[in-house]
Amino acid sequence: MTAAPESHDEPASPAREGGLVRLRLDVSYDGTDFSGWARQPGRRTVQGLLEDALAKQPPGASVPRSVVVAGRTDAGVHATGQVVHVDVVPLEAGAAGRLAVDEHGVPDLERMTHRWNRYLPGDVRVLGARVAPPGFDARFSAVRRHYRYRVADAPWGADPLRRHDTLPWGRPLSVPAMNEAAAELLGLKDFAAFCKQRAGSTTIRELQRFTWHRLDENLVEARVSADAFCHSMVRSLVGALLMVGDGRRAVGWPAEVLRSRKRDSAVAPPHGLTLIGVDYPPDDELAARAEQTRNVRQESETR
Repeated sequence: MTAAPESHDEPASPAREGGLVRLRLDVSYDGTDFSGWARQPGRRTVQGLLEDALAKQPPGASVPRSVVVAGRTDAGVHATGQVVHVDVVPLEAGAAGRLAVDEHGVPDLERMTHRWNRYLPGDVRVLGARVAPPGFDARFSAVRRHYRYRVADAPWGADPLRRHDTLPWGRPLSVPAMNEAAAELLGLKDFAAFCKQRAGSTTIRELQRFTWHRLDENLVEARVSADAFCHSMVRSLVGALLMVGDGRRAVGWPAEVLRSRKRDSAVAPPHGLTLIGVDYPPDDELAARAEQTRNVRQESETR
């Protein structure tokens, strides 16, 4: 078996290039006790535990590269709809002992998923695995990511059973005011005021959805969707809107912050945030989408 090297979320080789087979894995995790997604020396991370489980293949199989993730989450952030891909060395027929091998040289993925979940702790699960279609890249083929953020505005805080994924706010929130403010932020814009800047990275994003809903008398939820998010963008947007919702800021203030391109808003804590889904184009458009996204990213880094 071959251990996977540390990843920087760069794309692996195209599926089936060099004899490798690309798998898509759908993953869920409770981020409470993780130092984020990305592998870090001496820290408990989702990537680290997942790669350790994937390395425990049948005899003769190996995972020669790190997994590539659709969206790297920060410490404390959860996921119910995370997507990763991994390239594996196919097996010869019979090399996996009693495990049947398909036409790609891949063992029974349903049984392999059960096997991986036996190695994983209870706060991370592989929900499903399948051979990825040609051109699929979990990160660069994605066209949209979806997040939710939950907030309890009861004076006594969050329900104790929801304390790990719900922010206790303690002030009553106006959903109409937050929706009015959020509507001004939609579209293709420079979100520098709501991102932690990274050298060589663009802060231009297309915010496609930002809506607030009251789930019950004590609980509100934001749904946020974009083609991609820069570092801490969702939590910065939520933090600004919460100040509008409780009346401390005017409805037009978040749009003013956006236009200023200067960070001037609170960043909401991570535990209320959950990645709930990633959208991809039809199979015959996956490769073109990945190529387009890579080119845009490379152009932004060379400016």
